[in-house]
Amino acid sequence: MNLDQMKQKYAYTLAKVGLNVQPGQPVLVEAVIEGAYFTPIFAEECYKLGASNVIVHYLDEPNMTVAAKYRSDADIRKVEDWEELQNQKYLDEGACYVRLEGVNPTLMADLTEAQANAIFAHTDAVRNIMRKASREKHCQWLIAMIPTQEWAEFILPDVPKENALEELWKLLLKLCYIDETNDVEATWAAKDVRTAERGNKIDSYNFRTLHYTAGNGTDLTVTLTPYSKFGHQRPKDAPPSNFVRFHANIPSEEICTSPEKFGTDGIVFASKPLVLGGKSIENFGFRFEKGKVVEVIAEEGKEMLEALVAMDENSGYLGEVALVDYHSPISMSGIVYYTTLIDENASCHLALGRALGRPLPEDSPWTLNDAVIHIDFMVGTPDMRIVGTTEDGEEVVVFDKGDFVL
Repeated sequence: MNLDQMKQKYAYTLAKVGLNVQPGQPVLVEAVIEGAYFTPIFAEECYKLGASNVIVHYLDEPNMTVAAKYRSDADIRKVEDWEELQNQKYLDEGACYVRLEGVNPTLMADLTEAQANAIFAHTDAVRNIMRKASREKHCQWLIAMIPTQEWAEFILPDVPKENALEELWKLLLKLCYIDETNDVEATWAAKDVRTAERGNKIDSYNFRTLHYTAGNGTDLTVTLTPYSKFGHQRPKDAPPSNFVRFHANIPSEEICTSPEKFGTDGIVFASKPLVLGGKSIENFGFRFEKGKVVEVIAEEGKEMLEALVAMDENSGYLGEVALVDYHSPISMSGIVYYTTLIDENASCHLALGRALGRPLPEDSPWTLNDAVIHIDFMVGTPDMRIVGTTEDGEEVVVFDKGDFVL
């Protein structure tokens, strides 16, 4: 494998299959500073597609970690005027947006939970500028990964350090369905067909609730609305005229929708770590009543999780329900990646905070959540069972032993 050529093919996949950059369109990039070696490769692929400008802003978490030890909580959380302006200018010009993440799970190990949470709050507030544009301007957006040395060494401890980064690249390419000879556009188009078929089949049952149970103690009921479509075909609803088709996550194995805001009850436990503000939180759960988190269950990281669900009045409600086979390609790699983007595609997951897509009609009796956050956490297990209940009260097994059975 010529890794340099494969990096270029990966960059093309992100620019064309992911963002679907349009001629004359600016491209706004947030990239981890450790991934600076890759951003010129990505930028060139965007320019080849006709991008008018590729603007790269680096996320410097090592410097933010130092600053958090000396600056006040309020100062760390504050979004400066220039941070908003440097993004909003290009979004107003019709830019699409990509977030190129990297992982360093131990970077903030020495920070307190409050310090790490302040960094998360600041970073997430800046990203909300782009999220607002995606909702209001219908611009394309994408989240993808850049392999970094720190990430590679952490998740591949048995691989010699000098080989770890290359091995991580090989893993990521495989998870993204990219090889030396395939046509990535055709590969992803075929994958989209399979995903749509599965989503449409679930939608055909018109489920009103999904009941999750697992041996780890999960016993959770989530209420869906008539607009909760896993196939992304809302009734009497069509995309806006300026809509450009894109893929929001690469890699991706999920089908997902938004639940009724006030319709979640029971308890759910996470099955994989959650990285917040550079800190990894494991072995946690939430208890819900009438849609809202009423108890955070955690041995470590409880302060961060409690702060998370209190970010605003709606952060403790669910905004997403996603279904993924436990025996997905990512799960079968046998690796915990310590990044939500990949780990969520190895497992069924839920998201606290903001709902997906566009608002419901004003006269709808249903409610979707709106919040300043949207944080996915993984809940799928090898013994997970999900039973859907239809409008007529019929119970249908959707998942058994961690996988789809419909």
